[in-house]
Amino acid sequence: MNSRWNDDEARNVANDLIGLRVYTSRLLGQEPDLVLHGGGNTSVKTQKDDFFGNPVETLLVKGSGWDLRTIEEGGFAPVAVNTLHSLAKLESLSDSEMVAQQRMAMLDPNAPNASVEAILHAIIPYRFVDHTHADAVLAISNTSDGEARIRSLYGNRFIVIPYVMPGFALARLVYETTRNLDWNDYEGMILMNHGVFTFSDDGQASYEKMIQLVTEAEDYLERHSANAVSKDSSEVSLMELARIRKTVSEIRGAPVVAVLDQSPQAAGYAAIPDIKRFGAAGPLTPDHSILAKRIPAIIETDNPTSSLQEYASGYRTYFDRNANGTQKCLDLAPRWAIWPGCGIVSFGAHYKRATTIKDIAAHTAKVVQSSEALGGWVPLNERDVFDVEYWELEQAKLKSGNTTLPLQGKIALVSLQDAALAEATVQSLLDQEAAVVAQFRESPESMIDHEALIIVSNASLLGSTEAAVKAFGGIDLLITDERLFSSTDLFDRESDLAKAVSYLALGIEPKIGILSNAPGSIDPDSINATHNRLSEFYNTPIDLVIADTKNGNTLKTLNRPLRERDFNSIIEDLSR
Repeated sequence: MNSRWNDDEARNVANDLIGLRVYTSRLLGQEPDLVLHGGGNTSVKTQKDDFFGNPVETLLVKGSGWDLRTIEEGGFAPVAVNTLHSLAKLESLSDSEMVAQQRMAMLDPNAPNASVEAILHAIIPYRFVDHTHADAVLAISNTSDGEARIRSLYGNRFIVIPYVMPGFALARLVYETTRNLDWNDYEGMILMNHGVFTFSDDGQASYEKMIQLVTEAEDYLERHSANAVSKDSSEVSLMELARIRKTVSEIRGAPVVAVLDQSPQAAGYAAIPDIKRFGAAGPLTPDHSILAKRIPAIIETDNPTSSLQEYASGYRTYFDRNANGTQKCLDLAPRWAIWPGCGIVSFGAHYKRATTIKDIAAHTAKVVQSSEALGGWVPLNERDVFDVEYWELEQAKLKSGNTTLPLQGKIALVSLQDAALAEATVQSLLDQEAAVVAQFRESPESMIDHEALIIVSNASLLGSTEAAVKAFGGIDLLITDERLFSSTDLFDRESDLAKAVSYLALGIEPKIGILSNAPGSIDPDSINATHNRLSEFYNTPIDLVIADTKNGNTLKTLNRPLRERDFNSIIEDLSR
């Protein structure tokens, strides 16, 4: 692994302790083989004044919800070190109470909550502390003889801690293990099945120790021929992908975006002959279970729906086997799936979450193959993973309830001749967390960089629909103008239009929205007839909405009466 340290960049923060902490944190965050999407944490110890002007030794530690790749000074939580030391000496402490006590010890009430590993950072007696979930180290530790391999590789240069639950339990174990050790004898600390810590009073030195430690692990994998990954090509039925996304959405009880990874690496992993033996054994690191659950589904090519239903049944059994009676079971749907012959599919409540899980799945696939080459992938046991997946801190979030936007997880295709109307429609859909494919002759500059938007030009409606399925897994909303409504191709199974609507029929509560500035030209009886024929022809209920964009009226939404609407309300009506 190459160091990203740059003397010219570092010179800008040479006399700024916190600026240096931000800089090296971002260096770590830019390397996905170290941390992914909010993983890992860093800290620096300094002195700050409290409300009364009294100097207080303070730990500035990464705050909850921040990502090392983009963290700023405001992303660090300032916590009194003496309080954290006192907490470490307690015999027991729930993680909820730990978070509360850390909050009470903060010098800035407006700062984010401190990392759950703040106590651990505090008891490490160095100014700079870095923590990552390095892939190469995990590939070695997650094997049947992982600890022996780690000790053989690093000798006595690193403290090795057996796995224990993150939070207070981990901090307490490290405190007890190290209270009689001389920290100067060690370059860092390795947490089995979890990650790595390095530390120094110098920010660059702590960072470079991390890079060196990981480089040694990468070299070890290379010496043992354990750094190769399988590669293959794949062909996918888009109809089958849409059915998979529909089944997962139904199991989950909410629409999901499905992102298919057909890269040679993903296709190669899915094509490994005995993938069932180890592909669904456990996560790369237990933290991943919070986003990606403990294991993926493995889709049987000849019966994907049955495979997903079996996963749901198995997940319920897993919960019942480990729950203590106080936890609330999550939905039963997988967060990712291995699809032999096709690749890996990741599922998220919105596009950003689906791509986050895609990255977790890709790194898991790479590390699993390295561990297999070292004698066998042996992840953390089921019970320990369950404890993280159903952590009291995560359960508290469920009890507080989550607010979702009306179109979260929905996928829309916008095909309108009026460019201004199309742009307004797309923006309204994106604002409500829909994923969108839009037909534009020229890309509107205001939306060019939106991650959940695919812009197509000079493509047929069928081509645009297939683009939606490839990018997001399906289509739920087709928003167009009178062209579609008046087309006889809608009921010609050989037409591109009918083939496009066949994908829509596999959507979640599928709807066709016809936006018109002259809706009076459409006969109401014709609307009802078309709606009834749609559902019969495509063998599924397809809702039909005719909207007056000129005057803001919803002319017809099945049997609901005419109502005055502003434009956004018309779009919201499509989500019901």
